[in-house]
Order: sequence, then structure tokens, then C-alpha cells
Amino acid sequence: MRYVAPAREAVDPVVFTHAPLSDWSEYGSWLQWPCWPSIDELNARWPSGSHERFVAQTRGLLEDGLHYEERIATRGLIATREANWHDLFNAIVWLRYPQLKRALNRQQMMEIAQVGRRERSRPQCAQTHFDEAGVIVVVKEPRLLALWDVHDWHGLFWRHRDAWLDGSISVEVFGHALLEHALTPGKLLVGKALAVMAEDAQSTQAVACITDAIAEGQWLRDPLELRPLPLSGISGWHAGNEEESFHRHAACYQPLREGRRYPPPLAL
Repeated sequence: MRYVAPAREAVDPVVFTHAPLSDWSEYGSWLQWPCWPSIDELNARWPSGSHERFVAQTRGLLEDGLHYEERIATRGLIATREANWHDLFNAIVWLRYPQLKRALNRQQMMEIAQVGRRERSRPQCAQTHFDEAGVIVVVKEPRLLALWDVHDWHGLFWRHRDAWLDGSISVEVFGHALLEHALTPGKLLVGKALAVMAEDAQSTQAVACITDAIAEGQWLRDPLELRPLPLSGISGWHAGNEEESFHRHAACYQPLREGRRYPPPLAL
């Protein structure tokens, strides 16, 4: 069933105090004030010299005949529906991660050149999945990756609960659809993850590593490269996960499909 975001006035302000939305406090006025930010307000946050800008998605704009990604690549125009949660979250992700967004756009353009505007290749599907629901995960301990590899969710999120608090494994949310879904309290969130293995790294380094790998065509060539990560299992991300029973029966915890294997993480 397609997700329908709540009306702006119906959003419980508490959701902005919990992950993942609490990590976007620099855009708090846009997210929490009664009025939607204007296109001009969004554009005012671009660094000087940026190629892109947000533009209202109108019928006139769409009549240019360009694919959404082509419009960004050739004209720097990001079509944005006004008073729309999905597109507002897309805008703030662009502002925080412009280089990663540009890398995805370039890869999309390469695929459009190969298959045309009406078809979708497997790389395009992978790129879209990551754009919508992507998370970047930094893993510092191999034993945690081993649990993740076999979908041992009880082990990853309950037996090693402290690992999510002490930095042994950490998550950076990139997908704007994930942020939109987080507007609904109690919703079970599952990210599409790319992993980085590093003994000591900052999130900015991991993002740069992922950006380079995507830009060079090393990753996001197939949707099966993406690892599912039930974000609702992380301490503080869902009220129910304080009980062990959650980690044995939660609907977001799916077993590993027979024959499914994940590519090794990038090493940093």
C-alpha cells in the first residue's frame, strides 16, 4: 500500500525529537513551523556557486519534455512540489548531501543514455532505491557484520544493543522517503543500506567513500547489492524495541532468503 504522509497540522511534534528526524534539526523551522517553506527559502540555503536550484513543479515546467534527472543534469532544475513532505525531504537531503545526489544523477543520466527515458535498467532501480530509502552504515567490528550477513536480528539489535550506542556501528540516513515515513509515529522503518567497514572513521568520510564508489560506477549496479536494515530495531528509534520480544517477532525482521548473499562492504 502506498504511504500517505499526514497533513502538516496533523504531525505529532514528538517525531522530531526522535531518530531519524532529530538528526535534521538544522532544518527544524521548515519541518515544524505551521507554514511550508517557499521555493525561494529553499534556494536561499544553497552555497554560493551551486549549479542546482529548486523550482516549482508546474505543468509548464513538465512540458519541457525532459526526464526529471535530465532537467537536473542539463539545467540544474530540481522539480519540487510545493507543500509536499516528500519533496521537502528531498530538498533537505540535496542541501546536506549535494555531492552524493550529483553522483546519483550522473549515473542515472548514463543509464538514460543507454536505455532511453521510458525504460528502467537494474542500475537505475538500485540508484532509485538508495535515493528513496538509502542509509550509510559504518561498521567497526566484523562480528556485527557477520550477524547482519545472516539476518540475525536478535543478535544484531538485542544481544549487541550497546554497539548502536557506543559507535561500534552507526547509521546515516540518506533516503528522503525514509524521512517522510518517520512522520508517522510507530511506523516500522527499513533502510536500503550500503556498508563501510572502518576501525576509525567519521560519518563524513563514509559518505565521501560511498559517493566516490557510486560516481565511479562501482556500486548500485543492481538492487540486490543493497542490504535491508530494520532501523526500528535500533535503540531509541522505536518505542517497542526496549523489550526483547520485539526483536523476536517484529514484522520488519525478515529472514535471509535462500541463496541471498551480500557484497562485502567498502573498506575505509
